[in-house]
Amino acid sequence: MATDLSKYNNSWFQPGNFFKRMAWHYVNCIFFKSGYFPFYSIKVFLLKLFGAKVGKGVFIKPFVNIKYPWMLSIGDHVWIGENVWIDNIAYVLIKNNVCISQGAYLLTGNHDYKKSTFDLLPGEIVLEEGVWIGAQSIVCPGVTCKSHSILSVGAVATRHLEGYFIYSGNPAVKVRERQFTK
Repeated sequence: MATDLSKYNNSWFQPGNFFKRMAWHYVNCIFFKSGYFPFYSIKVFLLKLFGAKVGKGVFIKPFVNIKYPWMLSIGDHVWIGENVWIDNIAYVLIKNNVCISQGAYLLTGNHDYKKSTFDLLPGEIVLEEGVWIGAQSIVCPGVTCKSHSILSVGAVATRHLEGYFIYSGNPAVKVRERQFTK
């Protein structure tokens, strides 16, 4: 058996009506993916306008790419750094006090390489309270990063991260416990 992309069919996947997706595409390009509008309050307003749930004290830096805001929930006091890509074809839940550093990638879709039709496989991502996603790191579909876990710079989370631990590498492995000082 071999991959046959001519038989690929994701017609079951309906991420929103066509006009809403097109409107968001242009808003995303102008206000989020560019550096022309560094004003956090405008970005939060636009996300809410398109159906995202967004808490207070949210900072969204320039050059951020968000696929579908209506499939996004962001808690209070969240920082989203430059060049972050939230590729949310499935729901993404970001709880309070989460930091997503520069160039991080939240990836909610993959393909079933075992099927010749290469079927789409969406998977939700959850970033619990106090999580830090390091610069240039990747969170894969279906992963939950438990409370106060850290995914270090350039690491790839292919499985759930336990709370209060630091993970590094590709695939990410637990390297030590996260401890707070006073």
